Amino acid sequence: MHEASITDGLVKILLSEANRHEVCAVKKVTIKVGKLQAVEPQALRFCFEMFVENTIAEGAELVIDHLAAVARCKSCLHEFEVFNFQFKCTCCACKDLELLQGEELFIDSFEV
Repeated sequence: MHEASITDGLVKILLSEANRHEVCAVKKVTIKVGKLQAVEPQALRFCFEMFVENTIAEGAELVIDHLAAVARCKSCLHEFEVFNFQFKCTCCACKDLELLQGEELFIDSFEV
């Protein structure tokens, strides 16, 4: 379950930033997760609750914003959403693509 190592890293960053800003309690955390990260939301939530236990983020709401995989064809410049890992232009069938979105994994914000 790679969600545990992902969540561990995110929580360490969260707590470090909260400490840097002298925050006493974190109430809500919003993360952005690209579809290509293949993260299971329920597992991520479970791990988050586990890793924030006995910290200033214990009980914080976790909001997961899922970002679609979006690519641009290098041949015809058509931009499209990638479904089912089909990395082929939906306009001209070219496989030479630039991935624009879908691999993100970061803390977007947290509320105190």
